Amino acid sequence: METPPFQGVIGDDWRESTPWWPEVPVPPAGAPNVMLVVLDDVGFAQLGCYGSDISTPTIDALAAEGVRFTNFHTTALCSPTRACLLTGRNHHRNGLGRVADLAVGYPGYNGEIPKENGFLSEILRQRGYATYAVGKWHLTPDDETSMAAPRHSWPLARGFDRWYGFHGGETHQFAPALYHDNHSVAPPRSIDEGYHLSEDLADRAIAHLADLRAVDLDRRFFLYLCTGACHSPHHAPRSWIERYRGQFDKGWDRWRQEIFARQLDTGLLAPGTEMSPRPPWVPAWEDLPAEERRVAARFMECFAAFLSYTDAQLGRVLEFLDQTGDRQETLVILVSDNGASSEGGASGSINDNRLQNFDPAGPAELSRRIEELGGPTAHNNYPWGWTMAGNTPFKRWKREVHEGGVADPCIVSWPARLDSGGGVRRQFAHAVDILPTVLELAGVEAPATIEYVPQTPLDGISFAPLLGREGAEARGHRSTQYFEMFGSRALYHEGWKAVTFKPIGPLYDDGINWNAPFDEDRWELYHVAVDPAEIHDLAALHPDRLADMIERWWDEARRNQVLPLDNRVLHTLVHPKPDRRSPHLRATYYPGASPVPESVAANVKNRSHAVEVDVTIPAGEPTEGVLLAQGSVLGGFSFHLRAGCLRYVHNLYGKERHVVAAAQPVDPGRHRLAFRFERQEEGGGSVELVVDSTVVAEGRIPTFTVAAFSATGAGLTCGYEVGPAVGDDYDAPFPCTAIIHAATVTLSEDVPVNPLVEFERIMSEQ
Repeated sequence: METPPFQGVIGDDWRESTPWWPEVPVPPAGAPNVMLVVLDDVGFAQLGCYGSDISTPTIDALAAEGVRFTNFHTTALCSPTRACLLTGRNHHRNGLGRVADLAVGYPGYNGEIPKENGFLSEILRQRGYATYAVGKWHLTPDDETSMAAPRHSWPLARGFDRWYGFHGGETHQFAPALYHDNHSVAPPRSIDEGYHLSEDLADRAIAHLADLRAVDLDRRFFLYLCTGACHSPHHAPRSWIERYRGQFDKGWDRWRQEIFARQLDTGLLAPGTEMSPRPPWVPAWEDLPAEERRVAARFMECFAAFLSYTDAQLGRVLEFLDQTGDRQETLVILVSDNGASSEGGASGSINDNRLQNFDPAGPAELSRRIEELGGPTAHNNYPWGWTMAGNTPFKRWKREVHEGGVADPCIVSWPARLDSGGGVRRQFAHAVDILPTVLELAGVEAPATIEYVPQTPLDGISFAPLLGREGAEARGHRSTQYFEMFGSRALYHEGWKAVTFKPIGPLYDDGINWNAPFDEDRWELYHVAVDPAEIHDLAALHPDRLADMIERWWDEARRNQVLPLDNRVLHTLVHPKPDRRSPHLRATYYPGASPVPESVAANVKNRSHAVEVDVTIPAGEPTEGVLLAQGSVLGGFSFHLRAGCLRYVHNLYGKERHVVAAAQPVDPGRHRLAFRFERQEEGGGSVELVVDSTVVAEGRIPTFTVAAFSATGAGLTCGYEVGPAVGDDYDAPFPCTAIIHAATVTLSEDVPVNPLVEFERIMSEQ
């Protein structure tokens, strides 16, 4: 905050001096508390108040007292949308043309939001608000999330007084990788004690507000509450999953028809709206074998339970605001960050990490493990038939810029000031419009500078005039908006939309070459004012209009740092941002340190390597516990002592475990305990366990993890595991009872080419 010059008098002593204190900033009279709730991967049609039969009474009540937008848009992915929400600038101008994990070295994609693009939290804090972030962040590149990283892009550096939540796109809902303010922390309870992240986030939000009201009864607050729901893994308490048993046996085709009928009957959609047809790559429900239908229904039961359970936790936060007397004067805005996710693939995924390793579970395995879905040993994501239904009436989904990817729920409620009566608003709006809308309702102007940094112009336009009872008839505030995500592009302009789909790989049977030059992409044209589901392509009838809109798109692209276009997701995965630290052929870890994110840990995946641990084994009872571990039950490795014997477990993304163990305990005293893996060209590799210079066990790992151990942020740990346990016959954290002096990982300098590169080469030749 900028400090005004001293306005008192300083004499030679106190008799000739006059003290002065700067005024404490306070919000304008009548300014509301602000609560911005961001759901994750929740499609347009998945909330009860948007046509679903999934129980979301808390959110439905917000809609009943406020307004629902039916033409609200996001960017198609989470990090970019969150950047828009918090800055009021387009995502490429924020350096987040894609998710923070896939940053590349261009201004529109480097993952670094410039200080010139101030956050809503920074603006409101310098006007006297208390500011709290709770839940998902995902605005920091993955390599900057370790305890050794700078904190310039973490919440406390961007205007938030407190933060409790997680980095990255997703985390385990029963054993999350949590952060509190600027440090890593363990969950407050275990899985066995009934822990779930949704409840914990609500507890923390309530605690922050309780701390505030214990000291200041009147200070306004900004609560940025971002749930893990409903991004995969779709984890929920078992009792909540059982509430939905059998509800989705009807299948996605019928469920979609029922949603669409409710959307029309309730007036959510305008009369005459059509529903997009089921795409050819989504199988008809009735064409699936009976066992596959049973599994697919269970996937959806888990998703529904996750959403309903999270809705109940949101209800607890609002009930607390009733208790403190804040509810009536709290502006609540609830959005989703993109359309429903298709990342579970055609059949659903029991572990999303397996898709990165090109080894998805087949129908037989899914059937065999059906009772694991929704629980801690699965990282489940539903089949894309449910994705299609969750975006009713629109086509396509998350990551793509047809309406299924970018048209999302948006609910606004302020009981004391907005007499909205559950209205529906059909005017076009975008995520960048949230910040200026909040500022207008709070009576706060966008500042010219924040902490002496001159600010860039906003892209967002306030839609506050649409929120009152007369808002349904008000003129739309925005005429034009561009979209781009991984090469898919679109432009909305005055009720029309030009759009082109660009595959990121051979994922759909739609006849589109993912590697074709961008100037060969076919653009479609829709009059979305009357055809919001993009069914009737009018490109051939209006070539001049289409040409004009394409040219407008290029103008917007140049103005917003969109170029260069790039749909090569795999290329980014295998060519990440250069590591500016010392070469990671050797790394040393110490007990008690926080988990090291996989992106900055020694990369042992499919590489010849050795782990050597300097320990002192105490006399007495057999020594047990983790020496060095990476990941969790969903994938990773654990080098540990079990009943005094040296042991190594390789967990192949939850599919199978390979164990090599010594038969005799390690004697008391100081030792060098080692694991050695020698990669073999035919696949997998040989293993040795070594005590000092003696080989005590040998074995083979037939398949060593190739691309990623775990997507939930479990990290590398020394002396303990984050959990759930990598192995299946002990429980995390499994702390080591030996004295660990240091653990060293040494990689072979002959680092093999990552198989992803070969996969990319094969696809490029297709």
